[in-house]
Amino acid sequence: MAGSTFGNIFKITTWGESHGRGIGVVVDGAPAGLALDEADIQKYLNRRKPGQSKFSTPRREDDAVEILSGVFEGKTTGTPISLIVYNQNQNSKDYSEIASYYRPGHADYTFDMKYGFRDYRGGGRSSGRETIGRVAAGAIAAKILQTLGITLLTYTRAIGPVEIKASPCELLAQNHAEILAKISENPLYMPEEDAAGRARSYLEQCIKEQNSAGGIVECLVTGMPPGIGEPVFEKLDANLAKAMLSIGAVKGFEMGDGFAASASTGLANNDMFSISEQGSVGKQTNHAGGTLGGISDGSALILRTAFKPTPSIAAMQQTVNKSGENIEIQIHGRHDPIIVPRAVVVVEAMAAVTLVDALFVNMSARIDAVQKFYLK
Repeated sequence: MAGSTFGNIFKITTWGESHGRGIGVVVDGAPAGLALDEADIQKYLNRRKPGQSKFSTPRREDDAVEILSGVFEGKTTGTPISLIVYNQNQNSKDYSEIASYYRPGHADYTFDMKYGFRDYRGGGRSSGRETIGRVAAGAIAAKILQTLGITLLTYTRAIGPVEIKASPCELLAQNHAEILAKISENPLYMPEEDAAGRARSYLEQCIKEQNSAGGIVECLVTGMPPGIGEPVFEKLDANLAKAMLSIGAVKGFEMGDGFAASASTGLANNDMFSISEQGSVGKQTNHAGGTLGGISDGSALILRTAFKPTPSIAAMQQTVNKSGENIEIQIHGRHDPIIVPRAVVVVEAMAAVTLVDALFVNMSARIDAVQKFYLK
């Protein structure tokens, strides 16, 4: 199956289906000598696993990861790292009925048109469980970024009409450990308890109406050096956009002011430069979201990813079957009324993978950097 590999030097290839034997990823390009064990990866997978609140699918999975290759005596060897999570709680019979029709909002119809048949058990490769491989790879990428002093802060910005009040700059001004604690205190991963409470009420109403909700995940990256990203087709923001839009259910991506910039003016939108007390170049504002010309400018990366409402809902819907008849359906099984909270760590993982790849590509951008490395 084409399209399952992402990256240039730091590459990830995910594999597996929702109701197959397991889900996994092969990570190629991780440097040797990085301290890594299964616990490093498991803490990321625990943030996305199902069954943790009434706002996620009741499917119970430990999502326990096993490292099959690429790590020896607690250190990466420089060879491909293969990771697997075995599926343990498949109820394939819940999906047998949908083999004969196309669910609204799902990839059933398009998979049939592309391949001539499909794995209808939970969506196969188009299932949200595919993101297990992304998150596992992202845990490795995040650990690489940590060694470089680069941090990611990712959270739910909005659920339906409920949005947090704090701006990215206000959140970045807070103590990192304290804001992380706030985010993890509620199952919706919102950094403001007031907003989380209103979002819970909104979701409870959606559940009562056999409906679902969408939302926005925001990711802030600090510590990125300036000069990362390639002009034209490999821009840093372009690759971040590809990474985010490759996540199932994502329908929009923006950086900085994003679409709001279209209603601004040049004078208001431009980030003025100044020299700091330390003598370094910096920006007075960050409307651009951390990139100029597709290259990092040294300020925080600010990116937002919009998720559509979960398409699997219990309310009556109209569709067609494979016999060409109009029918009405009610979807049964175990589904999330909203996927946004569990997608927070997926967004963070894909951002981390993209940034590590961009950093590795950048190592060959200047001859003085190459000489410094090889001419000891």
